[in-house]
Amino acid sequence: MTFARQPQETGTGQMEEELQKGMDPAAFIENFTPVGDIVVLAVCIVFFMLFRTSYINRTKTFSIFLYMVFTLTFATVSDLLFHTLYEDFHTGFTGVLSLLWLLHVLALFLNLVAFVFYVLEALRLSQAEAKKYKVVSVSLFALFSVYEALGMIFRFGFYFLKNGKVHPGEDIFIFAYYFFMGEIIFLLLWYRKMLFRRIIYGIISVCILSLAIMFIQGLFNQISFTTAAFLLPLMALMYLAHSNPYDVEIGSVNLAAFEDTISYNLSRDRKLIMLSLFMHDFEGSGKKYPKDIRAIIRHYMDAYLKGSILFRVAGGHIILVAPIDRNPEWQLLADRMIDDFYGLYPIYKYDYKIVVLTTVDELSRDNEYIGFIQNVETRMPENSVHYVEDKDIAIYYDQEYFLRELEDIQRNNNLEDERVVVYCQPVLNLVTGKYDTAEALMRLNLPGRGMVYPDRFIPLAERFGYVHTITRIILYKTCLEIKKLIDEGYEVKRISINVAAEEMRSIDFSKDIIKVIVRSGIPFEKIAIEVTESQNESDFKVVKQIIDELKGNGIKFYLDDFGTGYSNFERIMELPFDIIKFDRSLVLASGENAKFEMMVSHLARMFSDLEYSVLYEGIENDRDESMCRSMCARYLQGYKYSKPIPIADLRKYFDKSGR
Repeated sequence: MTFARQPQETGTGQMEEELQKGMDPAAFIENFTPVGDIVVLAVCIVFFMLFRTSYINRTKTFSIFLYMVFTLTFATVSDLLFHTLYEDFHTGFTGVLSLLWLLHVLALFLNLVAFVFYVLEALRLSQAEAKKYKVVSVSLFALFSVYEALGMIFRFGFYFLKNGKVHPGEDIFIFAYYFFMGEIIFLLLWYRKMLFRRIIYGIISVCILSLAIMFIQGLFNQISFTTAAFLLPLMALMYLAHSNPYDVEIGSVNLAAFEDTISYNLSRDRKLIMLSLFMHDFEGSGKKYPKDIRAIIRHYMDAYLKGSILFRVAGGHIILVAPIDRNPEWQLLADRMIDDFYGLYPIYKYDYKIVVLTTVDELSRDNEYIGFIQNVETRMPENSVHYVEDKDIAIYYDQEYFLRELEDIQRNNNLEDERVVVYCQPVLNLVTGKYDTAEALMRLNLPGRGMVYPDRFIPLAERFGYVHTITRIILYKTCLEIKKLIDEGYEVKRISINVAAEEMRSIDFSKDIIKVIVRSGIPFEKIAIEVTESQNESDFKVVKQIIDELKGNGIKFYLDDFGTGYSNFERIMELPFDIIKFDRSLVLASGENAKFEMMVSHLARMFSDLEYSVLYEGIENDRDESMCRSMCARYLQGYKYSKPIPIADLRKYFDKSGR
């Protein structure tokens, strides 16, 4: 702070000289107008009001920011009280005036130190690196503060004379201000690669403007706009780092705010209730909720859960979050909301999935609620509500573990990866009466989990694009085992592997299959590929092309799971399959209904007449076998003959040549 200096006057004695060298009250008061402080105080009050009524990212930096607003508010109030009291009672209350002045200066010092800490936190420096700047800042704060206090006590700094005059002393405050602002600008420039460039330049520009205000008011011997110079960086930080405006149409905030809310409440051990609503009709960029739906969503926010915040995760996915401590009857309130929603569904008929859960520390620590909710939704039918249970969390973490392993398998791309294990189920050839074919089945043998069955990882592998790598590994290991069996003299007609139609979309699919088989050194006809029929027209064209390419090399093809979907006979006839694999459901239905048995029998006979071989799977007893033999079976597969076994154990079923 810069004061107008009175010229020194000579006196006859020490006391007279002391009284002469102070600044007259009128001159001191002229250096100050309350307008600046009043505006700053009003803006700080607005800040506090906005903190209560708007959504703020409540990070650690926000806590420091809140402290900066508080110290500036305190400094502004103490400054206004000081000047008001001094103007009316400048010849008295010197003790109170001195205290108010000291509190004002210390609050501004604290504000500057907090600003340094804010920048260090935003830069995410290592603890050791940040510590040296913190130590310097705190040490200088202590030094400046002690100087101000001792200056009053020992009368070499700012203090009051008995006649009401002010002795301004050396202006240590302006030196401290320039030092701290210089330190802040240095940190932002030196570590500029740690933050988004526009944010850095925005903060630096405002800091330079604040420095200019302090310099200009010093030229005019003013102290009226000191707190205003402190306010400008706060406004910049609020706008650049902590503003998170509501969607004015439905009152939601964004995904970053959701993650921040979870972290903030976890740090305070505060439990939350979440209601997630997903409506796929509104997925995709640019799609908005209709006016009526927006009004209903706003109603839900206001009518049920206290302190609720709405987050928009994606186009059709919103999550309503509220603190449990403010809603002790949250279960009843959630049920009422859902009942209300049920009543609206017949009107609008938008498909939905609703997930209801409360926060758990395990998910909160990793901030994984979005992935968890989406995981739950994949297992839900449309137009259903699911209340999360402990088993859902266990399933999620299992699948997350499987995904990490699958990703690692994909990244390593090692055809001998020990985590991928081949099991087989022998198939009985009714013509030869021998086991000379088998179906290869995928397994994962994972640390801490043991053997994992396909239903737990294949859907994930298909969804995230890892399945082709596993297929190549299974094929390679199957080929190597076939090579060993042949070398040992066993009769191996072929072993089939399963391939999804979607997997064949890869332009390198045929090339990859051929490359693996050639690398193993076995004949192509020892491998068969099982394909499930797809309803997708583009998949049909791709599958047809792949089958044409690979059959030319001698590879056989099975139509897998016939009877489980809406089979298109025209498409089946167009695809040159070798074997039609009748699903277990057809075997069960045939055993329970004579008409169904007749239909399946006629279908099997038709395929046989068209030179397709028929394989029935799921044979579990003599009755199943006898019935399927009568229904034109060529091959039989099921637990009656063998459960899935490690591929090396096929030696127990296959015969050696000449036996």
